[in-house]
Amino acid sequence: MAIDLSDYEAGEGYDGDYGADLAGLQDRIAHLLVSAILHRRKAIIAIEGWDASGKGGAIQRMVAKCDPRAFQVHPIAAPSAEEKAHHYLWRFWTRLPAAGTVAIFDRTWYGRVLVERVEGLASEAEWRRAYDEINEFEAQLAADGVAIVKLFFHVTQETQDKRLKSRLDHPWKRWKVNEEDFRNRDRRPAYLDAMAEMFAHTDTRWAPWTVIDGNNKKSARIAALTRVADALTEAFPAEPPPMSEALETLARRLG
Repeated sequence: MAIDLSDYEAGEGYDGDYGADLAGLQDRIAHLLVSAILHRRKAIIAIEGWDASGKGGAIQRMVAKCDPRAFQVHPIAAPSAEEKAHHYLWRFWTRLPAAGTVAIFDRTWYGRVLVERVEGLASEAEWRRAYDEINEFEAQLAADGVAIVKLFFHVTQETQDKRLKSRLDHPWKRWKVNEEDFRNRDRRPAYLDAMAEMFAHTDTRWAPWTVIDGNNKKSARIAALTRVADALTEAFPAEPPPMSEALETLARRLG
């Protein structure tokens, strides 16, 4: 079925024990990242969504209990001069996870068909060609054994406005807001069109999208962490590798 963002605007509160359920998901993800280290597996968690939709808060909670050796968060901003001199996917190739690690992208290569499309930073020929380029890029990663989890955080205009105002009112959160946030806000219809086309072209069997209703932060965090935990459970072995004979010999010395 086609993804329709209007289906993710209920903003229903979380009915369970948020603290306990969040802690349980954090433990699951932490164990799964240890599995990645031990079994030399790799994964990408690609996160897109509106400004102030809860992406950062979800990432913070996702890795709160994880071994820092097992993951790296890549906050993606406007490309540098060096990055502009290469194909737009180059800067993402250079950040791909090595065996035993998980790469978390806070904004991604989908900027080509979202912000670059809407803001006129890419020609129509370039962003239309990007759908096939992105699908092939992700297919290559999947064929190389990379588990790909794509999350899109959606909020209504009303929710976004409330959160932007709250940030502006908070002296230690104002740094999160800039003029670009308001320019993007004013072009919401164009972004919605771009998002609909993005989902239609890139919701693939090997890298499907999961939309998160971000209008209630607690529900959104539980939904996002659940999706990540479930996806990594499918991708990574559940059991640790057996102890080596050499280590067993050393262990016997301890009694």
